[in-house]
Amino acid sequence: MKSIAFHLNCLCQGGAERVVSNLANRFAQEGIKVYVATEWYDENEFELDERVTRVHVGLRSEDEKKSRVTKFLLRVKYLKEFVKEYQPDVLVAFAHRANYRALMAAGNSNIPVVISVRINPIGYYDAFSDKVQIKWLFPKAAGCVFQTQEQRDFFKPYLQDNSTIIMNPINPKYFKVNRSDSPDKTVVHHARLVDFKNQPMLVRAFLKVHKKHPDYDLKIYGPDSMDGTKEILEKIISDNNADGFIHLMGPCDTLEIEIPKGEVYAYSSDYEGMPNSLLEAMAMGMPVVSTDCPCGGPKAVIRDGENGFLIPVGDEDALADRISRLIEDKELSARMGRRAKEIEQVASLDAIYVQWKEYLDKVTQK
Repeated sequence: MKSIAFHLNCLCQGGAERVVSNLANRFAQEGIKVYVATEWYDENEFELDERVTRVHVGLRSEDEKKSRVTKFLLRVKYLKEFVKEYQPDVLVAFAHRANYRALMAAGNSNIPVVISVRINPIGYYDAFSDKVQIKWLFPKAAGCVFQTQEQRDFFKPYLQDNSTIIMNPINPKYFKVNRSDSPDKTVVHHARLVDFKNQPMLVRAFLKVHKKHPDYDLKIYGPDSMDGTKEILEKIISDNNADGFIHLMGPCDTLEIEIPKGEVYAYSSDYEGMPNSLLEAMAMGMPVVSTDCPCGGPKAVIRDGENGFLIPVGDEDALADRISRLIEDKELSARMGRRAKEIEQVASLDAIYVQWKEYLDKVTQK
């Protein structure tokens, strides 16, 4: 394999975008020609290595007033033109609609398409239109990369024999962190403020923690997704006069400095693929509490009670209890943090790169 193209919507600071940027840069470092074909440019995007070529394959200014169906067909057309011009050895699509576009754009060409499922399929891949497209398009895929076994099982029988499971790679900078022996009295969290990550549940749980431990703060780092979650959080904070100890920190470019200052890390999602934020926290040696959310990402990396705590989805009492336990039992907290950091053995960028490289070489040699 001498060249590879990744296709996704953009490179804004989300989970799939983080994985693509890390992989694209790593493949480029190994001398492989890498293209990243995106639909649009956004603010606060992940950076690409200068050796990576980014190509715009989205709608053009003259397309904005066209019908929805026409826009859909144009997106496929522009991606098809990209594939024909650049002729990558393999096209790797990330995320829901990008998977469909890639399979349609490649068509009957000899360029293999590998798709990638990055979210809980239930609620995202089970609408009638999805069932039709999956039955029609997914058998055309040369392969598929899942993050968890639960994702893989959902797509029987279309993507079993030629699929694999690969964890998300963690940026190497998070493994280089040395945490203080006396961290700040702070519970920390970092992720986009978006409905399915259920940060309101985290805030309500922390209000209970704060009653027992009034000298502790909660800091939530992450950009606003503009879906109303930030406003919900602000109202909860205001209604409880909590603005002195619950802080919405906004986006941060130095998470490897700020997160390790905290004493406990909490994750509250209702569903996920493989949560990068949780992996990063573990890589930094943080004692973590996470929901055991579908489709199995946290459960794949956390051994409850050993290298972190798992709690039921939406259970703010359980979240408050586990946070309090880690605050109160410093020895337990330190031990969990050390064991969490062992995730480097399976999720370093080098380890994940090797798995992707071996799988894509296998696909392109068929």
